Amino acid sequence: MPEQRRPDESADGGPEGPPLDLVGVGVGPFNLSLAALADGIPGLRTAFYEQQPEFGWHPGMLIEGATLQVPFLADLVTLADPASPWSFLSFLKAQERLFPFYVAERFHIERAEYDAYCRWVCAGLESLHFGHRVDAVRWHAELGLFAVDFTRQEPDGPPVQGRSYARSLVLGVGTAPHVPEPLRSLTSSVGAGAPVVHSASYLQHRERLLEAGHITVVGSGQSGAEVFLDLLRRRPAGRERLHWLTRSAAFAPMEYSKLGLEHFTPDYTGYFHGLPEQVRNSLVPRQWQLHKAVDHGTLAAVHDELYHRTLNGGWPDAVLTPGVAVRTAGRIGATRVELHLEHTEQNVRTRLATDAVVLATGYRERPLEGVLASLEPYLRRDASGRVRIDEQYRLMTDRCVAGAVYVQNAERHTHGVGAPDLGLAAHRSAVILNSLTGEERYRLPRRTAFTTFGLRPEGALANGSRGVAQQADREHAQFRPLRMT
Repeated sequence: MPEQRRPDESADGGPEGPPLDLVGVGVGPFNLSLAALADGIPGLRTAFYEQQPEFGWHPGMLIEGATLQVPFLADLVTLADPASPWSFLSFLKAQERLFPFYVAERFHIERAEYDAYCRWVCAGLESLHFGHRVDAVRWHAELGLFAVDFTRQEPDGPPVQGRSYARSLVLGVGTAPHVPEPLRSLTSSVGAGAPVVHSASYLQHRERLLEAGHITVVGSGQSGAEVFLDLLRRRPAGRERLHWLTRSAAFAPMEYSKLGLEHFTPDYTGYFHGLPEQVRNSLVPRQWQLHKAVDHGTLAAVHDELYHRTLNGGWPDAVLTPGVAVRTAGRIGATRVELHLEHTEQNVRTRLATDAVVLATGYRERPLEGVLASLEPYLRRDASGRVRIDEQYRLMTDRCVAGAVYVQNAERHTHGVGAPDLGLAAHRSAVILNSLTGEERYRLPRRTAFTTFGLRPEGALANGSRGVAQQADREHAQFRPLRMT
């Protein structure tokens, strides 16, 4: 019996029709931005595959009233193409909500509204294919194309395998919730005993968490603050029974000064990419307050809520302690969890028994090795074993792979703290599309920051920003920056 042919594959193993120009793996905000901007390029053939049945952006953290930490201009397209039909303002107009938004004078929109906006864009783009799991990609040297194997989940039938061919790929596989090693054994049994959940699924478990006698929140980033505030507001005054712990030295505010925000511009991205690898490695951990701290407004709301609960005398039953690390953890019987804590500055250890734990311990980039297993021999890596990524967000591969593999939100080690920031999504998408087409389909600004990062321009992404040497006046015209050796 002859082998069953895949639906989009010819008898000789090649594509039946013209190959796609670009296949995207994953449909989160970043690949959705790319799909929206690609929609404005006539003749460009694209397809984006997402294994989930529909779009969902951090559904567990769409807490009522929680807002984005970036302005609404950081939508999918505006900072690259303000006239795009897929802008947030176009969404409001289509919903007949443009005047209410104008009157509301909101610069930062709610997360739930951003999610609704992204779903609206998804409904209008034909290039998106939900319920499609990409199983593998490989470089077909004879065809000079990437072969993308996927499984399509039919609503009322068995899964169907398919294959697409494309000249280029873009990987937007996103991030995954991170659970520290001492707590991983606790999360394996969410359905039984004391609930231990990651903040990524907070809303799904909120009612069960509120039933617990005592709740502990671990982690002091924005998610930890929002979870703690939401629990605090929903617990009775005087009987809150909440702990908020973090290993950070303080419940620190986000660096949100105007010049500080210029670290999230293409100018800084280009500067960072041009730095030596060892310098980049040391920079990222030191810049944690740019992206891992808490919004000023959220910290103020936590303090206001706590203060309000002191008006009738007494203090709320809530303990907020920074500088505490969880060394180990285990379950006590069927209903409690015990955390073994260490205060690093006091060099003191203790134990905390609790009835529920929310882990606001952040996210990690999903590894690319799974989907790129067949391309592993062709990938170039740095001294730390990470994939090397060029200025235009392409994986650096051996020359025998003529096609390009672009990445989104997997390049913090090469492009800096702005990699996961929504504010750079449209610009990065425009860079990728200009690279893909070989034309300036989207005109990019030559300068994006008042800050001049470094004494000389760094890399192709510097976009014409002048270094100190170029800005010197006539009196110092002979000044030239020197490399340290």
